Amino acid sequence: MDLNKIPERSEIPEEFTWDLRDLFPDDESWAQEYRALTACTGQLAAFAGTLGERPGRLLDWLKLNDELAVRLEKLLGYASCKSDQNLADSSALDRRSKATACAVAAAGASAFATPEILAIDDETLEGFFAACPALETYRRPLERIRRMRAHILSAQEETLLAALGEVADGPDAIGSALRNADLRFDDAIDSEGVAHPLSAGTFGPLMESPDRALRKSAFDNCYRRYGELKNTVAATLDAQFKTLRFFASARRYASTLEASLDANEVPVCVYDNLIEAVHQNLDKMYRYVALRKRLLGVDELHMYDVYTPVVPDAAVKIPYGEAKDLVLEALSVLGEDYVALLRRGFDGRWIDVYENRGKRSGAYSSGSSRPHPYVLLNHKDTLDSLFTIAHEMGHALHSYHSCANQPVCSSDYVIFVAEVASTCNEILLMRHLLGKTTDKKQRAYLINHFLDQFKATVYRQTMFAEFERELGRMAEAGEALTADALCEKYLALNKLYFGPDMVSDEGIALEWARIPHFFYNYYVYQYATGFSAAAALAERILSLGESAVADYKRFLSGGSSADPIALLKLAGVDMSTPEPVNAALKLFGELVEELENLSFS
Repeated sequence: MDLNKIPERSEIPEEFTWDLRDLFPDDESWAQEYRALTACTGQLAAFAGTLGERPGRLLDWLKLNDELAVRLEKLLGYASCKSDQNLADSSALDRRSKATACAVAAAGASAFATPEILAIDDETLEGFFAACPALETYRRPLERIRRMRAHILSAQEETLLAALGEVADGPDAIGSALRNADLRFDDAIDSEGVAHPLSAGTFGPLMESPDRALRKSAFDNCYRRYGELKNTVAATLDAQFKTLRFFASARRYASTLEASLDANEVPVCVYDNLIEAVHQNLDKMYRYVALRKRLLGVDELHMYDVYTPVVPDAAVKIPYGEAKDLVLEALSVLGEDYVALLRRGFDGRWIDVYENRGKRSGAYSSGSSRPHPYVLLNHKDTLDSLFTIAHEMGHALHSYHSCANQPVCSSDYVIFVAEVASTCNEILLMRHLLGKTTDKKQRAYLINHFLDQFKATVYRQTMFAEFERELGRMAEAGEALTADALCEKYLALNKLYFGPDMVSDEGIALEWARIPHFFYNYYVYQYATGFSAAAALAERILSLGESAVADYKRFLSGGSSADPIALLKLAGVDMSTPEPVNAALKLFGELVEELENLSFS
């Protein structure tokens, strides 16, 4: 493939496109299923008011719900993939809209189920299990619903809370519109006096530029503009945390943090342990910062020097075929069955490989896993693209194992573990590549790539998580989240996490205003815990071999059959303790030391 031009969809060889016929033979078959599913809402609604009558009635409802969930997954999966392969295709957009509407209608028709399941008393439900052994398949999903009983309100109160949903989304929507639509920045100027457009999309690439004058200009212009709007962004964030405080209080949680984590059955100690463990390992980050300063050869290291490469370019071209072979080699430690499944995905056209006009950007593994997942790439023959293959196939095979080994009702897994398998694949690939080369320049290039992942995923996301915890505490204490208070707290955390060799420029105090994740309700900590769990799992697999691989596959096959902490314990990692984070950052420190000792040019 010529990657220097963007081809039309029709110009992409079929072997590099996904085969959606595994979902539906053609568009007309999809349309027939759509029409059939739109008629199913009546079947769902017919169960209203009857789930607690007898065990057979409850079982029939649960089985119907599973059947329709699988059919809706395929309907949505086909429509989404067809749309994403060409976003300009109006017929595909129409299918996607219809599939989404169908799913929303089904959810609305099923809204009665949770209150009715909660209304069944414990003794009656146990009697149902005894009288109808087939219900045991659904014990775990039913327990997940019923464990929330203490936080479920009366039907009238629940209706009111549901009606507030659109209002609750307001702060995020306002913040997104401000950041992505209304904000305009002055151009960044490089060392030759050339202007470069500055936007939310170009800020990252500009900060990676080798031109220091350009990086400084982009940094200063970005945060000058946020400084002009800091009170507006702060007021929006204040509204977000007041909203979270309202819902947490209404549902009788002790804090906004507890309310958020409880939805995924994650104890608050996991969040607190992460922050404490990272604090105990900040010396390694400080050592990395000092090394970055030395390698860049600057008298002062500024925040606009954080993302530019510190290792001379040692990039090599990695064509897609070679990239697949490297992934297969690296992941062979997971056993012949895992590799065979990878090959099946590569050869069976699960993957849409190259960019074409109108195709969605980025990469993902689809939520649809029956009969198998689909993976979207925009492959560029680079190191990043190589790691993207490993990452997305990690997601895909996690979903495949869960769906193959769990009933429909327990086959999905929660966000807390969603990045573990994908990141474990990346780490195994990195360890494999490091094991294949003794060339100092190439080795330094790989290590720097790995260190930047650690820095961005563990240290930086934990800093965000700590800032978010502070915002929650302020809101719960009745303190207003003013711009000045937020700048003061953020700057203090930035100094703590980057240490004495970093100049915490004035503008960085405003970085909180640029980060959308602070509207995501305590989401970012999961990046850091997921990376730490993956690092621990990869190390365990490489050191213990078959026994660790067997444990890991039990985790991959677990779906939501247990809470996420228990599932990771099956694989040999206990995220209720700080040990996995400590172990991951120990590896970070060892890699920093190796990079310090490598002589390259």
